[in-house]
Amino acid sequence: MQSVVHEESILGAVKGEAEKIDRCMKDDLDRLKPDLDDLLLEVLHYGLFNGGKRIRPLLVILASRLCGRRDDDAYRLGVAFEYLHAATLFHDDIIDKSETRRGKQSVYRKFGTIAAILAGDFLHAKAMATVGTFSGQDGLTVFCKATTGMVDGEFMQLRNAAKHNLSELDYYHAIMGKTGLLIAAACEVGAIFAGGDEQSVKALREYGIHLGCAYQIVDDLLDYLGHSEKTGKAVGNDLAEGKMTLPLILTINRANETDRNQLMQIIEDNNARALCFGEVCAIIAKYGGFEETRKKAVDAVEAALNMLGRFSEKSVGLERNLLEGLARYVLAREK
Repeated sequence: MQSVVHEESILGAVKGEAEKIDRCMKDDLDRLKPDLDDLLLEVLHYGLFNGGKRIRPLLVILASRLCGRRDDDAYRLGVAFEYLHAATLFHDDIIDKSETRRGKQSVYRKFGTIAAILAGDFLHAKAMATVGTFSGQDGLTVFCKATTGMVDGEFMQLRNAAKHNLSELDYYHAIMGKTGLLIAAACEVGAIFAGGDEQSVKALREYGIHLGCAYQIVDDLLDYLGHSEKTGKAVGNDLAEGKMTLPLILTINRANETDRNQLMQIIEDNNARALCFGEVCAIIAKYGGFEETRKKAVDAVEAALNMLGRFSEKSVGLERNLLEGLARYVLAREK
């Protein structure tokens, strides 16, 4: 019973923080309103407030509190990470030709490709300016390294797909760029903003790296095992696009010759990838690919939790509990 109460208190606290983050974003857009085109504002409101868990800005806020700073400027800094995250979604949906995002029309489908690209560019620029204002050159350097790494991660994923790369190590390098670096940067920049010592900054960065890794692995699982009414997008997109994600890599590397050849024939055929989703899922399940992928996510979450050991003071108990709760939520999420 205590664990249920504890989980409910964590979720309640996270929801409360997410509402504060939303208010901060709306206040920011209200301040910008006199200088922005009406269509741009409409796109921004649609894309930013179309759901979303606000994990990245929350990480900024919690990291800053763990390092001793509790003023509202942490919310303004955290918003920058939600802006960049939203910008990547605007652009990713164009690249992936995704019709929906969080159960609604994707931004480019509703407003057109040009509007989506420009709105994403605006959010990226706004995010950089905000990070520089609140965390200085050190924070901006971390932020820019994460953004360049995200682009490189996307290119690496393209290379992995084109070559049908079966390297688990290369997969981890790609997801670290795509997802891990931004989540790690949110933790690190929050600690820098608060004036955290070197060991605290490092511990929070490592927490973010492992959390980001787990988040992407679960995302890859949901693309096979998720439900579209919960995820807000169709399952099977990664396979249809030829992406070499962990369930597929683990399965091919342990399959017998017959099943391995069958999977490779499907992967190499654009039409077959879209038509043979159920067949691929059955082979992955046959070799325990989903279970092994899940285990990798659990291991990454445990590694993240271990990084919080240095923050044991009672004064940061709530923040540490929230970070622990977020890590466990990553494993439990269905969207």
